[in-house]
Amino acid sequence: MIRKTAFATLLGAACALAGGTAAFAQQDLTKLPEARNGFRPKTTAWGEPDFTGGWPIDSLNGRTPLQREAKFGDRQLLTDAEFAERNATVSQLEKRYENEDKDNKIGIGHWAEVGPANRRTSWITRPGDGRLPAYTDEGKRLSAAMHSTWRRNQDFDWVSDFDSWDRCITRGLPASMFPFMYNNGMRIFQSPGLVAIQMEMIHETRLIPTDGRKAIPRQIRQWLGESRGHWENGQTLVVETTNFQPGPSATNIGTTGSPPENDTPVSADARMVERFTMTGPNSIAYEMTWTDPVVFTQPWSARLDWQRDDNYGIFEYACTEGDVQIRNYISASRAQRAQKREISQ
Repeated sequence: MIRKTAFATLLGAACALAGGTAAFAQQDLTKLPEARNGFRPKTTAWGEPDFTGGWPIDSLNGRTPLQREAKFGDRQLLTDAEFAERNATVSQLEKRYENEDKDNKIGIGHWAEVGPANRRTSWITRPGDGRLPAYTDEGKRLSAAMHSTWRRNQDFDWVSDFDSWDRCITRGLPASMFPFMYNNGMRIFQSPGLVAIQMEMIHETRLIPTDGRKAIPRQIRQWLGESRGHWENGQTLVVETTNFQPGPSATNIGTTGSPPENDTPVSADARMVERFTMTGPNSIAYEMTWTDPVVFTQPWSARLDWQRDDNYGIFEYACTEGDVQIRNYISASRAQRAQKREISQ
């Protein structure tokens, strides 16, 4: 029940963004509140801003989509009526656990986590329509060539027919920084000249040097890229990541409103700039910009507001490359095709 308790604790904090009816009735719904409010966090023993602790993003899994529906145009926040509708949807999702118990069964309600509804129309803030930019011609070609268990009408014959998330290798970036239906744990650790971000999903840890070391050669590519960070104004960690290994999808179906087939390409020219701004002792405004000129016609940006929860429990993510499910997919796909051939003869 650790996560249920954490959810209840975070509900009040999330309401700060959701806001009261009167507050949001007077707010410009096309704009988000300013992230940089001048708060100064405490410092570590070696004098850097102290961001250590638990920062799970399960509180953001309240049906806010990655991409904005066209009907909202450039508007970043919901009206009172729209927010009430989303809140009703979330309330129904919250009841799945209890309903399954009543029916003496275990289903999605026993493992899918739901966060409180908020007023955001999308996590994407730029372009202004809150949607992923159009692909370049090369981006379209690369997307069409991607493979995943989420792609429709696809056969499976070898590991290359699966994506890196299928194979329990990585969810990649920037997908790993967006909420999912489970395993949303994030923890920040620090030592002199180094920040580490532990991610519950796929049991990965991002290592971000902040000591000014030089970049590694461009030819060395990694699933999560190579990051370099620096501190700004005693409040913000700025991180630039390059040297990405193409393969993972930049978006993930588990984030509401994402492309449904895990086929958003990442090229070796991709660049990610993130800003982690501590806006209070228990809050971080996370902002990112993804630039990939090979794939997208323009950069795109997003913002998510994190809330501290040091009691969130991170458990073993028992999924490893070589999992039997890959073999099962291949065996089933081959058997299905063999059966179709027999029928057609």
